[in-house]
Amino acid sequence: MDKGEPIFRLSHITKHFGSVAANEDISLEVYQGEILALLGENGSGKTTLMNMISGIYFPDRGQMYFKGKRAVFASPADALSKGIGMIHQHFRLVDVFSALENIVLGQDEGKLNLKMSAERIREICERYGFEVNLEKKVYDMSVSEKQTVEIVKALYRNAELLILDEPTAVLTPQEAEKLFCVLRSMREDGKAVIIITHKLQEVMELSDRVAILRKGRHICDFDTKKAGVQELTDAMVGHSVVLDIHRSVPDNPRERIVVEGLTVRGTEGTIRLQDVSFHVRSGEILGIAGIAGNGQKELLEAIAGLQPVEKGSIRFVGDDENSVELVGMDPQSIRKIGISLAFVPEDRLGMGLVANMDIADNMLLRLYRSGKGAFTDRKRSGALAKQVVDRFAIDTPGITTMVRRLSGGNVQKVLVGREISTAPAVLMTAYAVRGLDIHSSYTIYALLNRQKESGVAVIYVGEDLDVLLELSDRVMVLCDGRVSGIVDARATSKQEVGCLMTRLGGNKNA
Repeated sequence: MDKGEPIFRLSHITKHFGSVAANEDISLEVYQGEILALLGENGSGKTTLMNMISGIYFPDRGQMYFKGKRAVFASPADALSKGIGMIHQHFRLVDVFSALENIVLGQDEGKLNLKMSAERIREICERYGFEVNLEKKVYDMSVSEKQTVEIVKALYRNAELLILDEPTAVLTPQEAEKLFCVLRSMREDGKAVIIITHKLQEVMELSDRVAILRKGRHICDFDTKKAGVQELTDAMVGHSVVLDIHRSVPDNPRERIVVEGLTVRGTEGTIRLQDVSFHVRSGEILGIAGIAGNGQKELLEAIAGLQPVEKGSIRFVGDDENSVELVGMDPQSIRKIGISLAFVPEDRLGMGLVANMDIADNMLLRLYRSGKGAFTDRKRSGALAKQVVDRFAIDTPGITTMVRRLSGGNVQKVLVGREISTAPAVLMTAYAVRGLDIHSSYTIYALLNRQKESGVAVIYVGEDLDVLLELSDRVMVLCDGRVSGIVDARATSKQEVGCLMTRLGGNKNA
């Protein structure tokens, strides 16, 4: 079927940052009434390309055409005024403003008539199936509600091409399906949509066509109906990739961490965890699901000794079945008594690694007390850095490379590798594959599985429910800082976990 002229066309687009080619000679089209998925490994140039389309960057070479005319955008506001909107992972809303105020903010139409604006917004919502409380303040909104406001804001400005970067990263399955229905309605209305996502099942379910980027170049396109997940992955990476999570049955599991009645307050004084009780066993992966901000971060930090506990108990149980109370102990005290807890935090370049230090010096963050007297053992840190680089196939010129110069996937491998090297009894990870491409993600899943099979108790906080159910032995769901259920991952569904994430599924325990 003839698609006609593309609504947007890239012709030989090139963008360099210093000596690094982020995009090289890319030609690509997107058509009206089409959902195009953009796939590629970390560092393949996806976001840079979309940032040029949306007016954030200006190409070094090449031309862009919108509705058949040469397009040159001076800013994101300029691109949006001409019909191109981008919804970023981190929303650009004013917290103290209402939905209505955020949607009309920045409109240069003389005196604002909020009543007329609200009526037009309601027409947009009815047309595409949005649910928006226009009076609600952003600080009171869920992630899904904020995303909806961003999309409505773009449509209010007559966007004809909408770009979404990882749109379902922090949505429940039910919220993601609502978003898909909206995007399909937009497609039927003749809008063009580009999505960047690492979730291939969503690509297969939603998109009409897939464009593959590899190392800054446009490699090929696929008709989604004629492509498979394996074919898309192999094209992204450039060679065959095994997409398999082998989940073994826990061998002689024993209680390793026992949490009872845990209550934790955040830095602002509000309760982040309320009466949380559970256990994790050696040789198993306990997955933790929940909408972002429901206490996952505070839970792992409390176990690691980084978060003060208001009430409750956290016990470490050794192989001799003797237990040690961890509440009140800091990380150094926990290590001093011989308890090996490894923690891969959500903020890998904040709490995890130091961006302006090289790989070898980042190993010192774990080994700095192993030297004699006031001196650190730099030989040992260098040897460990080389071991981690070799073992985890980290793409780097050497161990003296600054961590900030590594791709997201390689940064994550450095962090996970460093923590695993301590031979922990308990390994905790928070969003270990967030923002990583599928190849890097499956590398991390394999590392976690090997730890499990060696008898380590693994706590895995994740946001992709398909992976959580495939990787974990049990899944604990947090909602509003409470445990809404603990289920057997082999005997539950994504929909059931999604309901527990919003307390629609009652309380369940496995």
